Amino acid sequence: MSDKTDRTVDRRGYLAAAGTATAAVLAGCTGDTGEGGTTETESGMDSEDTATATDSAAGFDVTVTMGQMDSGLDPQDHAETNTNIIVSQAYEGLMDRDKEGGIVAALATDWERVEPGVARFTLRDGVTFHDGDPLTAEDVAYSIRRIVFNDVGIASPQSTDLGTLKSREADGPPPVEPGDGEVTVRFDGLNPIVFQLFATNGEILQQSWVEENGEDYINRNTNGTGPFRLSEYASGNRVVFERNEEYWGTVPEVTETTLNASTESSTRVNRLLAEESEIVTNVPPQEVARVNESDVAEISSVPSTRIIFLQMRYDVEPFSSQEFRQALNYAVDVEEIVENVLNGFGSITSQPTLEQFVGHDPDVEPYPYDPERAEELVEESGFAGAEITLETPIGRYLKDVEIAQAAASQISELSNVTCEVEQREFNALVQDVTASSIEDRPRFNLLGWGNAEFDASQTITPLLSSTGDLTMLKNDEIDGLLADAESEADPEAREEILQEANARLNELAPWVFMHQQFSVYGTSTDISWEPRADEFIDVDTVSQM
Repeated sequence: MSDKTDRTVDRRGYLAAAGTATAAVLAGCTGDTGEGGTTETESGMDSEDTATATDSAAGFDVTVTMGQMDSGLDPQDHAETNTNIIVSQAYEGLMDRDKEGGIVAALATDWERVEPGVARFTLRDGVTFHDGDPLTAEDVAYSIRRIVFNDVGIASPQSTDLGTLKSREADGPPPVEPGDGEVTVRFDGLNPIVFQLFATNGEILQQSWVEENGEDYINRNTNGTGPFRLSEYASGNRVVFERNEEYWGTVPEVTETTLNASTESSTRVNRLLAEESEIVTNVPPQEVARVNESDVAEISSVPSTRIIFLQMRYDVEPFSSQEFRQALNYAVDVEEIVENVLNGFGSITSQPTLEQFVGHDPDVEPYPYDPERAEELVEESGFAGAEITLETPIGRYLKDVEIAQAAASQISELSNVTCEVEQREFNALVQDVTASSIEDRPRFNLLGWGNAEFDASQTITPLLSSTGDLTMLKNDEIDGLLADAESEADPEAREEILQEANARLNELAPWVFMHQQFSVYGTSTDISWEPRADEFIDVDTVSQM
């Protein structure tokens, strides 16, 4: 193995040592230019096993109230943040990220690129699943294959989240190869951000447990390696976890955590102030003062890695017209929405990639609010008089319904377009957004996309490439730029390619570019917990005041 130029610690050991991350730091997270912080050898390693099991003294319980519940407990069969928050209490991947976005060890203690397109992971010793069976390299290889290849049991909506693996070849090495305490993964191309992808995606399941149980069972039960094990599951209502006393790392202080949901923001805040919940998500701006003025709770806010946008299907009228799509960008006063609907809890965007992410083009300006120019473009598009409907989730994103209503109202102020709002339950809308065929996806909808890899490709590829699992756009130029970026080993050259893609997407206007969402949490004054930019709620790091 080549010499290491960077050393990392496991996530929970890091968090125990690092303490509080400031909002300013979180707001300035960038992708790791050298795969987990390494710039030469592209490898990483634990500094030491600092996260050893602790004496599980009497702890305390924590309740988390979100806007939405999960779509099932299979960690590889979902594409929503709320589900990921729930299942990640029990499941882990090979690597993880700290609060600042840096890559840290998890089930793998060591990783390296052994040659272009080939990565090797060394597994942590002594890890067991919740049923007591040891973690094996075969389990890891199976889990990776289950995500990427649809012949393993499911067609995972995460199939592109780890990069494009090599196809199975009879006369060549397998795309995923288990070894003695290690796993080798081969890709179809360079995969320049391989370790960033594995640090964010790829929870590990036990192969025998999956094969012995049906999909319904796996979606209602868990058997992971994480700090919490499932004790109760009421679908659509609540999930209860108890701490894993045999956890390989630091056993949490939290004895039991309950995750529930309410789409009504006022209900979430009321539960917080009634001391029925210790953490609540998406506190609306008008409730911030009430929370901060209470004796039992306070506001914690951080700029997130999530971008909010109104996406348009390129293949249906009137959205098939670039002029019409641009018109809607001129018609929506995003600055007014951020100020008056979000009370400043947001930042205006101009492209699919957030500032200080790899590939963001600083020279691309947001569309200005210009209803006259919007009307001109509508006329040029040939779709004057268009009647459109904007579909929006209810309670998933901060002020989502209100944002949609404001945008629709501004569009309807044009003399030649009218826009209505259709409110949808989030899980139902997600089913449509993730439909296998673009023809079955919504024509015009509000959506949020979190990019925990801090890399432009991880927004553009799934949402705006011809082969993207959730795409609303097919454009040969964008596809070509993404292919060039995927094969470019030089970080600076690769970033220039992605910047070109972002500039072109601003012109193509597949979205009405809205804003970067701020994560606004209400937290009990009885606990200590700091929010993350990636929106993950790591209950295992909560401590008692």
